[in-house]
Order: sequence, then C-alpha cells, then structure tokens
Amino acid sequence: MSADARGGNDLRVAVVEDDPRFRASLETLLSHADGFSLAASFGSPMSIIGEAERAARSGAAPAFDLVLMDLRLPGMDGIEATRRLKALHPGLPVVVLTVFEEPATILDAICAGADGYLLKRTSAREMLDQLRSVAEGGAPLTSRVAKSVLDLLRSEAPEGTGPLARARPSSVAGLELTDRERDVLRSLVDGRSYKEVAARLGISPGTVCSHAKSIYRKLQVHNVAEAVSRAIRERLT
Repeated sequence: MSADARGGNDLRVAVVEDDPRFRASLETLLSHADGFSLAASFGSPMSIIGEAERAARSGAAPAFDLVLMDLRLPGMDGIEATRRLKALHPGLPVVVLTVFEEPATILDAICAGADGYLLKRTSAREMLDQLRSVAEGGAPLTSRVAKSVLDLLRSEAPEGTGPLARARPSSVAGLELTDRERDVLRSLVDGRSYKEVAARLGISPGTVCSHAKSIYRKLQVHNVAEAVSRAIRERLT
C-alpha cells in the first residue's frame, strides 16, 4: 500500500487494481492531478476490505473519499468487493474501472452499489472529470457503457423483470419533476453524460448535477442506471 497526503482539500482516492503496471499509472495520475491525492493503493480487494472493516469497528470513516475498483481481482471479484464495501460504509463512493463492458456485468456492478462504471480506455482527463462528478453526487457512465445499459433496459422494459426492476408505487407521489428535470432525465435516457447534457441544455455541469440529485430523490433511486430504468419502465419522459 502506498499513500500520498498532498492536500487537505483533495479528493482522496484508493485504487484497487491487481495489474502492477496499470496500478502504477493510476498512482502517478492521482498523485499529480490537481484536486486529487492517492490515499491508498491495493493489489487485492481483501486488503481494502480489511481497512474498511477496521474503520467500521472503530466507528470512523475510511481514510479515503472514493474507491477506484477493478473487476477481475485475485481472491474476490470487484463486484463482491464493492458490495462488501458499501455494506460497511454505504456513503463511500465506489467507481468501477475495468475492461469489461457487457451489459449484464455493468448492471451487476451497479446493483452491487457501484456509483459509476468507467472503461480502462477512458482518457485520463475524462476519468478525472468523472471522478469529480462522483464527488459532487453524480454517477458517471461512459457513453459506450451508457448505451449498453440503455439497450438492456429497453429490451427488458415491457416485462420489468430485469435486475433493476424494483417494486415501487407508480402513483404520482414523488414524481413531480419540473420541466427542466424532465429535460435532464430525457437526456440521460438518451445516454448523454452530464457534460453533454449541460451543452445540450445550455446550463453548467454543476446545474445538471443539482437537477440529477433532485431527480434521484424524487424517483427514489441512487444512480443514473436506476433513474433511466424507472424512466423507461414508467414512460416518465
């Protein structure tokens, strides 16, 4: 494990990645990017879970603000590791960073509690932008990942029996979306990122994030995939 405590206001990121070369590249990126610090780096999920368990036993928060999680890991896959981390610290954001882009895998990760799903070929700049989005309450999916999720959700929408089909009341209670919120939700259903939504609607990414938080609260969901799933199933847009 390595750590870098550069700035008190930096987003402290813990990396879980078993490929030494790729892990080293992430360590270098996070150690030098403005607004970020490398809080910890792990080659296996059990190490970070052990730290999270010790923090939970003492009633403390873990020593990192966000976890960047690979999926194919020794001893335990990243989906199960995400599930365990979220059980210990529900408010700890976990962002998957992987080569896998199969829709079922993406949905499994999201259902395990992942707050975002990025592909390893994502550029460094976009990755940092997406991690900032998570810190502000967003739930990033790269455009290719978003399309995969949307295709799967649309294919299962008539039956509503897929992994994100939740038993929620269909009454109008809690669904009083404003016109602007519906514009944002419609753009998310189209697979657009927060930045793309902002450009499309002529507003700032921060404003999009605020609208998204309100949408999640009103729809009683926790991330983009769940919001889109409900929007498609109940034809909210």
